Amino acid sequence: MENLEQLENKNIILFKSISTTDKYNFYEYLSVMIDGWVSITKSLESVESKIASPYFKMKIKLLLEFIRSWDLLSKSMKKIPAVFSKLEVAIIESWESSGNLSLALLKLSENLRRKHDLITKVKWVLTYPIIIIIFLFLALFVVLTYVVPEIKQLFDTSEWIELPISTQFLITTSDFVVNNTWLLFLAFATLIVFIIWFINTEKWREAFEEFIFSLPLVWRVYKNYILANIASGLSDLIWSWVGIIKTLNLVGRSTNSIIYESLFKQIILRVMDWEQVVKSMEEIDEYRDFFPSDYLQMLSVWEKTASFDILWAKLAKQYNKEVEYSLNNLTKFIEPVAIWLAWLFVLWFAYSIIWAILKITQTVW
Repeated sequence: MENLEQLENKNIILFKSISTTDKYNFYEYLSVMIDGWVSITKSLESVESKIASPYFKMKIKLLLEFIRSWDLLSKSMKKIPAVFSKLEVAIIESWESSGNLSLALLKLSENLRRKHDLITKVKWVLTYPIIIIIFLFLALFVVLTYVVPEIKQLFDTSEWIELPISTQFLITTSDFVVNNTWLLFLAFATLIVFIIWFINTEKWREAFEEFIFSLPLVWRVYKNYILANIASGLSDLIWSWVGIIKTLNLVGRSTNSIIYESLFKQIILRVMDWEQVVKSMEEIDEYRDFFPSDYLQMLSVWEKTASFDILWAKLAKQYNKEVEYSLNNLTKFIEPVAIWLAWLFVLWFAYSIIWAILKITQTVW
């Protein structure tokens, strides 16, 4: 154990993060090996050889050391919280004593894969408008630093002509950018560093959610994404026979949302007073801002049948589709706005230059 910890301290690993792809492949490989009656240590050794991430390989070796010290898999995973979430540990802990560990691992793999696919779709759909906005800023920078200074020489020879206001503003903006390029780059770099620092603070989450809540289209995507993850988490934990209080606590924390964590804390207090889950949700969200009516209606029907795990699985699937639908609506809004901004810039530039040239030629004639 000491040798492994020394090795971890000595090795310099630049990227201390684990991709979702590596994570769901890890659970899938482990499930297949254990289902084939391979011992847990041999299974982990085999899986470790398939993983590409140096950081993840090191953590799997650490996991192996814990298991060789006669710890259970769930207890070993608890000791590596940077890799294995409490929700994952709870599912493994519930099933490893029943002999269905391979099934639990497979379910974890499938849910992580679905989550990864959903995030990939979100990134893919937003790629096009983001590229348009980036190219718009790049074009603006090139025009202000290279094109306008060249054209400005034409206007300098005609100082006695009053240029249009839009042309004067264009030239003034260009002069400011050219004379303060390094200052602007420094300010931009400082902003990036500040954002990177700020996103790791608690205030960032509050500010981010307050901002998102003020944008209806964006909030709908964000809310549906959280609701899909809530349904998926509840389905997994209830299926794994985890206690309802522990389930609600783990799912609330896994949302990574200040708003939903607070809501789940209130739900837990009501459930501890013997209220039903759905009724608790209805009471704390009177205006259905966070738990939509159809979400609660489906829950109220299925709650009476005691088939909660099946219901949550269906809700997770349904709200994955809702994320895609609301994301498409957001994209339909963003793309025209980005294109119109590009056209406005082109029109402003063309008007400022052409109108100024016309004034000069008219004065000469």
